[in-house]
Amino acid sequence: MNGSNNKNLNKNRIVIGFVFICLLFLVLSLRLTKIMIVDASELTERAVSQQTRDTQIEAKRGTIYDRNGKELATSSICYTLYARPATVKEERSTGEVKELCTTLSGIIGKKRIKASEIEKLLSSTDGLVTVAKRLSKEQLAEIRELRVPGLEFSQGTMRYYPLKNFASQVLGSVNDDGVGRSGIELQYNEILSGMNGRWIINTDISGNELVEGTEKYHAAQDGYMLYLTIDEAIQYYCEEEAKNTYEKWSAKKVEILAMDPNNGEILASCVYPGYDPNDPLTPQDLTKKEKEAYEKLSDKKKTEYLSAMWRNPLVSDTYEPGSTFKLVTAAAAIEEKAVSLSEKFYCGGSFRVADYTLHCWYDGAHGKQNIKKAVANSCNPAFAEIAKRIGATRFKKYINLFGFGQLTGVDYPGESNSLIQSTIGPVELATLGFGQGISITPVQLASAISAIGNGGYLVEPHYVKGIADQDGNTVETFDRKVTRKVISKKTSSIMRDIMEYEVSEGGGGTAKIKGYKIGGKTGTAQKAEGGTYHKYDYYSSFICMAPMDDPKITLLVIVDSPRGAQYGSIVAAPAAKNILKNVLRYMAINPEYSAEEEKEKNSAYTIVPDVTGKSFQEAVGIISGKELKYSRPDYTKGKDDWEIVDQYPKAGTKVKKNTIVYVYRD
Repeated sequence: MNGSNNKNLNKNRIVIGFVFICLLFLVLSLRLTKIMIVDASELTERAVSQQTRDTQIEAKRGTIYDRNGKELATSSICYTLYARPATVKEERSTGEVKELCTTLSGIIGKKRIKASEIEKLLSSTDGLVTVAKRLSKEQLAEIRELRVPGLEFSQGTMRYYPLKNFASQVLGSVNDDGVGRSGIELQYNEILSGMNGRWIINTDISGNELVEGTEKYHAAQDGYMLYLTIDEAIQYYCEEEAKNTYEKWSAKKVEILAMDPNNGEILASCVYPGYDPNDPLTPQDLTKKEKEAYEKLSDKKKTEYLSAMWRNPLVSDTYEPGSTFKLVTAAAAIEEKAVSLSEKFYCGGSFRVADYTLHCWYDGAHGKQNIKKAVANSCNPAFAEIAKRIGATRFKKYINLFGFGQLTGVDYPGESNSLIQSTIGPVELATLGFGQGISITPVQLASAISAIGNGGYLVEPHYVKGIADQDGNTVETFDRKVTRKVISKKTSSIMRDIMEYEVSEGGGGTAKIKGYKIGGKTGTAQKAEGGTYHKYDYYSSFICMAPMDDPKITLLVIVDSPRGAQYGSIVAAPAAKNILKNVLRYMAINPEYSAEEEKEKNSAYTIVPDVTGKSFQEAVGIISGKELKYSRPDYTKGKDDWEIVDQYPKAGTKVKKNTIVYVYRD
């Protein structure tokens, strides 16, 4: 009986063992099936990754030059750090890996990558991971001194801006991957980038090249080079004056644009304050308090702050031009023969349009004046009447002809368009006549006024002059592109004479330079927001050309929210004068003195002009035009729209140059 039981027990054990072996084989078969079929693609890819070194050969990003071949943006050598997680962690405890991650983070920079982020990368199952890009030669040396198997490097290029905070909003910057983030770098990214190459070799698990392995090499195609229309010297003069004006008037911002009126080439384009494109994620020139406030911002708010810092308002922002727009009104009226040069327009200080009372900017009254004098006086009632003479339909036609209401086509990302009232009634027509109720971009205004200087043609503005390959061979050039004919040559000549009168005899005298025919127009516009105007917040501007008999440069200066004064003749025109003094000499345009100017030039004395009965802002221009200084009563500071009732020294007095003329109000 016992024998029979033992026999049955052995039999059961055999059956159980057999079943277990079958189940084991079934599990193994299913596992093998999953590996060979389901996971085959992933495992093959992982095996190839572990046994292949696929190194990207970075194309050299094209250099950006100014018009004369001076480097504004170039590429320098940098390094990318890779890691093979399995090799790095081999024979290292968890604590040692953490310590290594902390060390690497310290070398690379904690702001760029944290130790926890490196630790996460090293926990990857990938054969090769990218740890950090844009490392310097010194950082490379420090990491190599650690002698950690599994850390590898590849050589690449890093964008470098040798002049740092110089034309920063124009040039823009690139991100860590070398892709254009803003400005010209973004606009011409594909042209500058080129095409990366690849170097593929077979390796063992430690990353060592196999002797019998295969190798494939695909050379990189370097990017093209750009030659800008920007002139480094002219840009420098504008940058320096923008900074000086910003500090003198405690402004929010200063914008300066210089253009060749004949072909639309932008010679200088600067905004102060700017930033260093070598470190575009760090705001510049912040006080300790401002820096602390910035650090407390959310990531979203920081991004908004940086985007505003990178922005080029000369192209991307609109503003009300104020009295500078009166040049467009005058040109349209003369072209349409809506006014004659001799007829007079009356200003009594205020005027009625429909059911509204509108005012001149000036507390007094300009009286009777022809159109030339009306421009010099910047008289609102006169230009409201001139706009009425033109009529809404014709005026809107000329607004469009001069390029407002459409993009200029400038080769720069994010160009904005004008904002023009869709319905133009009597009041809207009057205010449009003197530059209110329309919002434009600075580049649109510079292009429009350039048409006055070049004989009447609207020319497309542009930042890039040409494209060349790495050997210097020209690939493409960008020449003068005429959009359309705007006004006749005769109207252009008359308007240039009017602009010159504004500087030689009117409120633009603060831009007067002996020996040169400068023409311009001042502008002072209250800032509009939410349908209302800020009482004490202005854009002070001055647009000019020189020399007026054959203009070679159009210059626009805009001072955003100056403190202590607001009129363009006081704030912006002197900045334009300082720039033109340097630029005209740099452009080898020699002064041509009239007999009177020659006499004044060789004399230490000048004659005091009569400014009684003039507005203060006009008087400042006239006094400055005679190489004199001025002084005003303390109680008038912060208010510039008053009439001068007396002066000392009296008109006609011969005094030394730079003598102070004291002006008084009642």
